[in-house]
Amino acid sequence: MAKEFNTKVVNFILKHYLRYDKENPFIFISALLAFLGISAGVMVLMLAMGIMNGTQKEFEKKLFVMNYPLTILSFAPNALNDNLISTLKQKFPDLKFSPYYTTQVIAKNNDAIQGTLLYGIDPQKEGAINSVFKDSNATLKSPFDIIIGDELSKDMQTAKNQKLTIYFSEQQAVGFGTMPLQKRFRVDGTFKSGLKAYDKAIAYTTLDAFERLLGREHGNYDGVHVYAKDPMKQIKQIESLLPEGVAIEGWWEQNGNFFAAMEMEKKALFLVLLLIILIASLNIISSLLMTVMSRRSEIALLRTLGATSGEIKAIFFRLGIIIGGAGVIVGSIMGLLGKYILQTFDIISLPVDVYGTTKLPIEITMFDYGMILIGTIIIVVLSSLYPAKKASQTDPIMALRNE
Repeated sequence: MAKEFNTKVVNFILKHYLRYDKENPFIFISALLAFLGISAGVMVLMLAMGIMNGTQKEFEKKLFVMNYPLTILSFAPNALNDNLISTLKQKFPDLKFSPYYTTQVIAKNNDAIQGTLLYGIDPQKEGAINSVFKDSNATLKSPFDIIIGDELSKDMQTAKNQKLTIYFSEQQAVGFGTMPLQKRFRVDGTFKSGLKAYDKAIAYTTLDAFERLLGREHGNYDGVHVYAKDPMKQIKQIESLLPEGVAIEGWWEQNGNFFAAMEMEKKALFLVLLLIILIASLNIISSLLMTVMSRRSEIALLRTLGATSGEIKAIFFRLGIIIGGAGVIVGSIMGLLGKYILQTFDIISLPVDVYGTTKLPIEITMFDYGMILIGTIIIVVLSSLYPAKKASQTDPIMALRNE
């Protein structure tokens, strides 16, 4: 008949081995180093993944505003018109549409010159889907009013209600020759998206300005900005209704390579930092093996008193789990504390033109935290198995004879 597993004995011996041993202080120090290593590894992993997530979310938020959830593009004359927009509005009443014209221009004021992407839009429709445009508080009441980015305003040294010369690629006849079409616009306001690249490169004027200056046909557009709550799902539904010569793309497709690179960087960082925990787990192995070697006589005595190999194995396995588990708990607490400190105090300041914010963005998701826990637990369990197995294989006769 198999002997019943004695939990009380296992727990009693386990508590004994967790205490500081004056005769073998290096065993305790090794276990302490393992605990600290795993704690530090979990903390660093949490903060690193949190920073990667926070940075990605910050970029998504900025790019989402300036690139719009969905954009319908025209590649054929008169393919994208008011009739198509009306049809889409009927089919998708929850969506918001803002048709636009667009062209590349050169902005000039005194000696300052800057290439810019100029949009012709309806202020009310654009303001309904673009919070950055709406926050500029510009109305574009006059056909030749213009809204420019804050950085472009600084470069051009042009403030609100001042004039800004815009050069178009189209030519106009002058005497016996031609020269680029130019028009002086009144700056009706400025916007600030948080990304200098956008604030320098984008400007808005009216649909009427494009129709008057460039002869664009009223009701036929270069594209339509679309606001959708679930763009990844609705893009396929809209695409099925678009005629030939008209395409649709989502904000994630416009910046696909960028976010794919960030995702790969995040995975690589996770694997590299997981090595910290792997290295720390070696201290668990060495600590447990040192405990096994120093306690050989005790293990042998326990075996002669009736302890089974399973009970001996459980003692050392649980010892490793306690060291690793305590490291995970303390590391998690340290990670949350580090997140709070970095978010509350301005310890690290970021360049706003690169990251869109001066504060360090940190967002620890449950998925990433779960992956950290799973990876750490697997390493801790595997690190505890070998020493526990070696302890259970101790021959009591040989151990007592050598003693």
